[in-house]
Amino acid sequence: QVQLVESGGGLVQAGESLKLSCKASGSVFSIESMVWYRQAPGKQREFVASVDISGRTDFAAGLKGRFAISRDNDKDMVDLRMNNLKPQDTAVYYCKADQVKTMTEYYPMAFWGKGTQVPVSS
Repeated sequence: QVQLVESGGGLVQAGESLKLSCKASGSVFSIESMVWYRQAPGKQREFVASVDISGRTDFAAGLKGRFAISRDNDKDMVDLRMNNLKPQDTAVYYCKADQVKTMTEYYPMAFWGKGTQVPVSS
């Protein structure tokens, strides 16, 4: 089975930067798309940013100028760099992997990590 583990979360003050990382494990051969979502307290989970296997990126409206996403295909990792954080960025951040190929299997469904908390104080 494929597992995703997020890291890098923690309490920050408004205006600071933070980098989240997500690593996939489980004999991964390739991952078509790696995506970050977030869920603020009392709200629905929402899309943050994605990067596909060729490096094409997509961002939620309003985040592209402050957030950056990158991946390392050799390490099966994706990073989310968040700058000038605001209290409204407070959320649990989740990593998702779409269309994963391992050495023996192809998984068309998505795998999710358990999330990492990012509280932003004002």
